[in-house]
Amino acid sequence: MAELNQVIGALNHAADIIENNKQHLTELDGAIGDGDHGINMSRGFSFVKKTLDEGSFETAADLFKKSGMALVAHVGGASGPLFGTAFLRASMTLKDKTEITIEDYINLLKASIEGIKMRGKSDAGEKTMLDALIPAYEAGEQAVQQGKNTVEVLQAVKEGSEKGLKETEKLVAKKGRASYVGERSIGHQDPGAASVALILGAIADYFSEA
Repeated sequence: MAELNQVIGALNHAADIIENNKQHLTELDGAIGDGDHGINMSRGFSFVKKTLDEGSFETAADLFKKSGMALVAHVGGASGPLFGTAFLRASMTLKDKTEITIEDYINLLKASIEGIKMRGKSDAGEKTMLDALIPAYEAGEQAVQQGKNTVEVLQAVKEGSEKGLKETEKLVAKKGRASYVGERSIGHQDPGAASVALILGAIADYFSEA
């Protein structure tokens, strides 16, 4: 069970991790895209931090909704609408909750996936952020069904995202600017998937150290 102040702490930590990996994300994107993913994500999550620092939130839904709006408004390219949609869809699953259970977390991951699929007209196997997010959700759901505790489930989500990210090296990009390079995208990790893995990993690490 995570209270709102813990959720804020976890998202702030994720924003810091994105900032610390800005150059790495930019390099990944430079190999197959515009080379601005790291810069865009860093800017967007700096506004998420500002939103979290300055905002007053009565519910978890409000927290995720305002964070999603910050991403939509301030992340450039396709990443803003997609990552923003993930947060906005997550907010819709939380309603008037003031605490988030691990089951809520798995449910919001599922809702995020559904929203991204609709917004990006994409699916698994197309070398996008979904290729880290879907295996993360599946690993987390399985861990919940196995009766594992919160930290263990979060770790399963983290590991699922990292495995999914690694698998993107084998895929041909079929969406976005990366699709222009076709089979030359093989051998490179997808930057959107890398961002997903960083965010989910940061959340897992935050609660494992709490």
